[in-house]
Amino acid sequence: MRFGVFYELQLPRPWAEGAEHRLMKEALDQVELADRLGFDYAWEVEHHFLDEYSHASAPEVFLAAAAARTKRIRLGHGIRQVIPAYNHPARTAEGLATLDLISDGRVEFGIGEGATRLELGAFGISARRKRALALEAAEQVCNMMVLTPYPGFEGEGFSMPCRNVLPKPLQQPHPPLWMACTNRDTIRIAAQNGIGALAFSFLDPEEARTWSGIYYDTIRSEECVPLGWSVNANLAMVSAFSMHEDRAEAIRRGQDHFEFFRYAQQKLVAEDFTPGYSDIWGEFTAKRGAATDALIQAALARAEYDGAGIGTPEDMARHLAGMQEAGVDQVIFLQQAGHNSHANICESLELFAGTVMPEFARDAEAREAAKAAELAPFIEAALARKTYMQPLAEADVPVVKASVRVAGDDGRRKMPDAAE
Repeated sequence: MRFGVFYELQLPRPWAEGAEHRLMKEALDQVELADRLGFDYAWEVEHHFLDEYSHASAPEVFLAAAAARTKRIRLGHGIRQVIPAYNHPARTAEGLATLDLISDGRVEFGIGEGATRLELGAFGISARRKRALALEAAEQVCNMMVLTPYPGFEGEGFSMPCRNVLPKPLQQPHPPLWMACTNRDTIRIAAQNGIGALAFSFLDPEEARTWSGIYYDTIRSEECVPLGWSVNANLAMVSAFSMHEDRAEAIRRGQDHFEFFRYAQQKLVAEDFTPGYSDIWGEFTAKRGAATDALIQAALARAEYDGAGIGTPEDMARHLAGMQEAGVDQVIFLQQAGHNSHANICESLELFAGTVMPEFARDAEAREAAKAAELAPFIEAALARKTYMQPLAEADVPVVKASVRVAGDDGRRKMPDAAE
């Protein structure tokens, strides 16, 4: 099993002076620590205008900084908003390829469409059309990273003439493609498109097994027609994360912050919101009351505790064993949530790496090799079903007319005449 760390860059109120600066620097320190400890992935979201819930509006900048400070950890857009109104596909392709080059081929390309009115409404995106727009744009981003030159495109969401989109990524044909998934329907859509599933839902092992079955059954079926130029058959799921040798301390350090993540997520989708004047943390703590103290007492009364990623090393090992048995390939830890402290996050990362990770990481390569061998004929068949955008012959590449002529005999620049 592989392991990742996940960043929304949450910053609940009250906001002290310098809080955003400290948040960014501490998150980068954590990614650097995770790299040294042997974690496999660092995922960064892209959200806009979501007070308290996410200050991660420029993941390409954050991941570039992380690339400069790390050696082996893979750097994941989890996700990049690919709808053209957010980010033009050519700019996404350029940014991905640049990051892939400077990171020595460590980029993962997660795609998403956005879910909140604050984001969709600000950029004028229809909620009904967002998925189709995202899939259309993501396919063209892949084409731009592969084809020289990119032939151009006339679509629903954007149009673009023939251009050579540069640079090209180090990974061939392009970085692995992932898709944000929140339910069984989107899990199936990811598999139908040959895309890795980033399951941003907190599931028990039984439901995780159901999602895994849907995903891999679809990968093996004739429904799978790759969106990109390769198939990334992988299922990653997000988990809460707070570890301590003392179960009560692990819950005290992590439970409220994890619950805040889910509370804020629901509030931003389902309730009215006044930009710039939120008090989500204050409302949450008032409603939460003494719930954590009651949870601690109940947890301490049990010999075994399923805190879904919150607890002792033994609790975490049982949680991950259930996920591994369910068919999950990667668990992504949501350790930076609410007001969880930098010191507590680093202690949890170190404790996990020293106690639980070795057991699950030991046979990861062997498991992946066996899975790749079993899926190889299905992936080959899926790639054969794809209709690929064809490159243009040199004679068919349109010439871009100059806007200014070379100097004439009199030394003056000459503009093209009106007909030209």
